[in-house]
Amino acid sequence: MIGRRGFVQAACAAPCLSALSIVGRSGGMRVGVNLVEDAAAPFGSAAALRSFRQLAEAGASVVALIPFFWQPGENDPQLVPGSALSPDGLRRGIAQARECGLDVVVKPHVWVPERWAGAISFAREEDWATWFAAYEAALRPHAAAAAQAGASTLCIGTELRHTTRRPEWRGIIERLRDVFPGRLTYVAHNAAGAEAVAFWDRLDMIAMTSYPVLGPGSDRGAWRAAMRAELSVLRALSERHAKPAWLGEIGLRSVGGATLRPWESAEERAGTPNLAVQRDVLSIWLDEARAFGIETALIWRWLSDPDGGGKSDTDFTIQNKPAARLLRRGR
Repeated sequence: MIGRRGFVQAACAAPCLSALSIVGRSGGMRVGVNLVEDAAAPFGSAAALRSFRQLAEAGASVVALIPFFWQPGENDPQLVPGSALSPDGLRRGIAQARECGLDVVVKPHVWVPERWAGAISFAREEDWATWFAAYEAALRPHAAAAAQAGASTLCIGTELRHTTRRPEWRGIIERLRDVFPGRLTYVAHNAAGAEAVAFWDRLDMIAMTSYPVLGPGSDRGAWRAAMRAELSVLRALSERHAKPAWLGEIGLRSVGGATLRPWESAEERAGTPNLAVQRDVLSIWLDEARAFGIETALIWRWLSDPDGGGKSDTDFTIQNKPAARLLRRGR
């Protein structure tokens, strides 16, 4: 999963859509995106506002904004907030998203060079203590900014799979409740990771990413089987804990062969653009998610640059591609 979430560093000409005009457009399941701030269009800029406006007009009802924290290696506990999306920048992004009628989720990711957050692990207890203290110190200012700017939901972490049996989370959740009055969740890594989370009882919904092997690029039956295997676990956890179920991330690159390794980044493999496979896979994902009673599904990804994506792009971005139309149809 190296590099799958690689990040990049005009005012509304017409009134933005209201929240009431777009909630429920997708037949009861909210559909939105994970949106990454692009250096070409920082939050607060006219360009970023245009991107949020385009997202709302495309039919999204919810958007997850992504602060990135950074640590030098998966076994190095010296995590820092880094320079990507400061609390002030987050406030500006939330304000612009809400101006365009979008409900806002704040969903931090940890960036590990040449690795991914799920690799983070430590052999020594003192390193775990150092890491959790650093993580909470990085998260709290963003939680406060999210509360002040009016985000409805805060994800306490994303795909930190080796941490989910650790006792430190319960204290962090309790202290975050004092900072953030909205809903809290954690986004587990795939169905197996969701089953391993030991603190769902302290949160408000069950959420996970899902990037299973789907099979050959033309085998829609295999796609559906892989999706249903993941969704059945998510639904069972939702029922067990009596909490809503969220797909915190689903996605596919717009490139040939992507169904065999849906997590694979553009940095890992070049390829020929294939806009149809991205659209078709995501359409089936949304159909299946609705059938399983999922409350919210968030696609990876959208950029604050309104010119992001496009027909020659082979990355996960759905902007300016046929897959963006799924936000309106919700299927």
